[in-house]
Amino acid sequence: MSDSNNPRLPLAIAGTGRLAQALGRLLLSRGWPVVAVAGRDAERTGQAARFIGSGVSATSFAGLPAHSPYLLIAVSDDAIASVARKIGWARIAIHTSGLHDLAPLAPLAAAGCACAAMHPLQTIASPEQGAGALAEAWFAVSGDPPACQLAEQMVAVAGARSFHLDLELRPLYHAAAVMASNYVVALLDAAVILMERAGVERKVARQALDPLARAAVTNALHMTPEKALTGPIRRGDQGTLLFHLEALKRADPALARLYRALARHTIDLAVRAGLPPEAAGQLEMTLSDDRHEESHG
Repeated sequence: MSDSNNPRLPLAIAGTGRLAQALGRLLLSRGWPVVAVAGRDAERTGQAARFIGSGVSATSFAGLPAHSPYLLIAVSDDAIASVARKIGWARIAIHTSGLHDLAPLAPLAAAGCACAAMHPLQTIASPEQGAGALAEAWFAVSGDPPACQLAEQMVAVAGARSFHLDLELRPLYHAAAVMASNYVVALLDAAVILMERAGVERKVARQALDPLARAAVTNALHMTPEKALTGPIRRGDQGTLLFHLEALKRADPALARLYRALARHTIDLAVRAGLPPEAAGQLEMTLSDDRHEESHG
């Protein structure tokens, strides 16, 4: 898609959160005309407009179409529909939810608007961090062809990449994104908790786990999970698994249940990596042994 055949249409952004600010600033810095931003709070909207860059107007949701009929709706998932109703009309509207299809944009679609979803596979801790991180992200794009074309053009101008996703499969895609981001954070928190239970100070635990976790993630993504998998389950080490379960049951039953659930999937992965089925069966028996299950009765 060349810019000569697809001019950069003026963009108005609904939302003043981290993603709205980060994406607006990135696009403006790459030469895309971001003309306005809207939010619920006038002071916060003004701050967002200043952060995005020079010449960006601060307005209300209802006032956005007066600045441009090409809208990016970067608000929380639950707010998309209400914001769409407040806006009322647009030529193209693109929301940034990873979960939702086009249903939240129905008020705009009913008025003849072409709609799409454009979700970045990236975690945005702050607008400043996000403006840089989004340039290296992949975006999942779904929806009406004219809106998808605009979304893909914006992604390309931002320096990022995109792929097409069927609308009905977005919840499954979003679950994958949560597992690759939020649940990784939760797993690292669980690991730090267990290190603390083992007598390691929390700050030292985080520092000590850093190279291990980074290597595991890098290897899994660059070598495939099957080739990257190491450890007791990959070796079929039933004795180590038994020691872990007993220690976890005493230290933290909730984390013991988490460990057990992850172990079951790890056994499946180990089989794909070459673990003999009989060894996998022995590991499954260890996990299923009632003596190591936490009682809820």
